[in-house]
Amino acid sequence: MTLDTSNQQDYKPGTVISAQANFYQVRLDSGDTLLCVRPTRLKKIGQSVLVGDRVLVKASDAERGAIAEVLPRTTVLERPPMANAQQVFLVFSLQDPPLEPIQLSRFLVKAESTRLNLLLGLNKIDLVEEAEIEKWQQTLHSWGYSPYFFSVSHNIGIEPLREALKDKITILAGPSGVGKSSLISLLIPQVKVRIGAVSAKLHRGRHTTRHVELFQLPQGGFIADSPGFNQPQLDIPPQSLIYYFPEGRMRLAEKSCKFQDCLHRNEPGCVVRGDWERYPIYLLFLTEAIEYQQQLQRRGEEETTVKVKVKAKGKQYTEPKLALKKYRRPSRKVSHQEVLTSLEEEIETDENSY
Repeated sequence: MTLDTSNQQDYKPGTVISAQANFYQVRLDSGDTLLCVRPTRLKKIGQSVLVGDRVLVKASDAERGAIAEVLPRTTVLERPPMANAQQVFLVFSLQDPPLEPIQLSRFLVKAESTRLNLLLGLNKIDLVEEAEIEKWQQTLHSWGYSPYFFSVSHNIGIEPLREALKDKITILAGPSGVGKSSLISLLIPQVKVRIGAVSAKLHRGRHTTRHVELFQLPQGGFIADSPGFNQPQLDIPPQSLIYYFPEGRMRLAEKSCKFQDCLHRNEPGCVVRGDWERYPIYLLFLTEAIEYQQQLQRRGEEETTVKVKVKAKGKQYTEPKLALKKYRRPSRKVSHQEVLTSLEEEIETDENSY
């Protein structure tokens, strides 16, 4: 369903920068921001509105309006729920909290699965020696990445980041306490972002973002600070996992495996299996991906044999579904119809007997 925009002055283009309940903050191309609602017409046709959507807005006054149309999307993500994102910027710290290869790989694989352009940044270079920086640079290069090294607190290495983020919609992601909110405050000084403190005991931070929100960069583009998660779920098909490791992709590009459904474990003729550094991490993630797939299968089987009921105070419980119709009580309508049919048959039999 396309909106009639023949009267163009009634509609203003903009970008949805935040969404809560049925209210949306829309940054117009003119620079103004309107608080908008999604009209019933869009609800009826099932048109959702996501952060990042390009929309046409009809203003009711200088501060409020209604979303008239959602323009076609280039990309859509479920987590975080966003439209039109162009790249993911993963932020980690070299120290406080320390950089862990397994956790870093987990985020990298999850980011690779979005199929968006991937940037990797390592913060807090002021807390480590130069040799540590060089070691991680070589390691990550062997993984297939060219990271940005910077320090938010000392304003080091920030200019290359500004250029990489220019005129793009970028999702900022990473574990808690690595300086994501501080980076946003540095890149966009006028934005007041809550800063989370790092736990000295656990070496983990308290994540301070509660919902997806776009912040406009001075040089152009938007950056999205999305709700963080310490352990991204690897809800990835096992057969696809290897393609989210650049090292695996490189090996498969040179020569294919003997079997099309190869999981690159013990299969004969596998070209991926080998001594590359992250191969043990791949095997670890593969086990998780297989277990997740099995859980989905079991859940699907359970849903076909049980039904969920709700007790008082919202407590849920399950009970088996009745598989055979003979155990089900027939409805009154069916019972009455059966009686009428029986009577008609008896009358017809009596008439034939005469």
